[in-house]
Amino acid sequence: ETVITVKAKSGEDGRLFGSVTSKQVADQLNKQYKVKLDKRKIDLKEPIRALGFVKLEVRLHLEVTATLTVHIVGE
Repeated sequence: ETVITVKAKSGEDGRLFGSVTSKQVADQLNKQYKVKLDKRKIDLKEPIRALGFVKLEVRLHLEVTATLTVHIVGE
């Protein structure tokens, strides 16, 4: 199980200032695991706006999908 850690600025209640996008997730995947993935392959239905764990679907091929776990932590 691969877990991507993304740091984002947040308030005391755990809500983010702004949101985490698929581009940020793809950049962190490349930085942490040296895996290049197009941001359009990450199925992010709505931007991530809170701290914690989020599971995302990744389309690797027409009939092949994977689940990626993203851990959003505060800075």
